[in-house]
Amino acid sequence: MRAVLQRVQRGSVTVDGNVIGEIQKGIMVLFGMLESDDQNVIEYMLDKVINMRIFEDEAGKMNLSLLDIKGELLIVPNFTLYGDARKGRRPGYSAGASPEKARVLFEQLVEYAKTLPVEKVATGEFQADMAVEIINDGPVTILLDSEKKF
Repeated sequence: MRAVLQRVQRGSVTVDGNVIGEIQKGIMVLFGMLESDDQNVIEYMLDKVINMRIFEDEAGKMNLSLLDIKGELLIVPNFTLYGDARKGRRPGYSAGASPEKARVLFEQLVEYAKTLPVEKVATGEFQADMAVEIINDGPVTILLDSEKKF
């Protein structure tokens, strides 16, 4: 599983002109899935996301987590995180999970996220054409990979 975290002042996801998910201060995270991902990977990745110390404390140091600031979480599925652009000009997506497997994993990820002590969990829509709008705070952007490739 791969994730791109962005610390945001606010964020939203719109599908067909309707806002389907929105948050205030917190983290917007794009998730891409692998065929081999499972519940253990979901728990590992969400633990990293909600405990990543990327929010400033009273001294201005990035020392606080999403939980510490009582922030909100916006989860957006994104198969393009496994795009391979090393050859040619068109990325290949064969490394990522099949749409069927990725849908199940995304649903499990969202279900698990909603059991965590996060103020609010909002989501995008799997396989939808989404407009994701954020106000990146910092900017702070972190890459995570469950296989620890980066």
